[in-house]
Amino acid sequence: MPPLFALERIGSSQEHAPSDPEGKDVMLTYDRPAQVFELITPEVRAELIATVREDWPDLSNELGERGVNQMVAFLATSVGADRPMAPSLRVDLFWHAFVLHTKPYADFCTALGNFVHHVPDRGGRNLADGRSALSRTRNTISAAGFVIDPEFWPGENAVDCSADCSQCHAGCSDSPVNK
Repeated sequence: MPPLFALERIGSSQEHAPSDPEGKDVMLTYDRPAQVFELITPEVRAELIATVREDWPDLSNELGERGVNQMVAFLATSVGADRPMAPSLRVDLFWHAFVLHTKPYADFCTALGNFVHHVPDRGGRNLADGRSALSRTRNTISAAGFVIDPEFWPGENAVDCSADCSQCHAGCSDSPVNK
């Protein structure tokens, strides 16, 4: 089976591009994002949705499936990002649920090629930084070939986007860049 992702050479002006061993800028892109979603079994998906439903009682199965997919897109993209990425509040609910299921989470990260640590930091609550991190994260996920679901990622000018639209206002992010 061909790899699920590829390192794509891009111009050095790309703001968030990591470097490959040859010193060229690269970006992690997914040729077949749907296959990344398949790394989580239907049984684990059901468990994640049930866990999130404890905090979000009105969560439908359909919306739960979409939430799992948005979390997968976030985590898969985080592996190749050169700066910490910040989940939206809703995506973070699914990530928290997944981290609680340690064996499937570890297996998923192994399949991605790197463990994605959840790094909460309650130190700062800067709304502008949070919105900037959320925007950067959405753009990075989209550039990697995933579709952004607006139900899970507030838009840049969302009227209802407050500090609570993202965990990033609290510094919650993926693991630091692995170099």
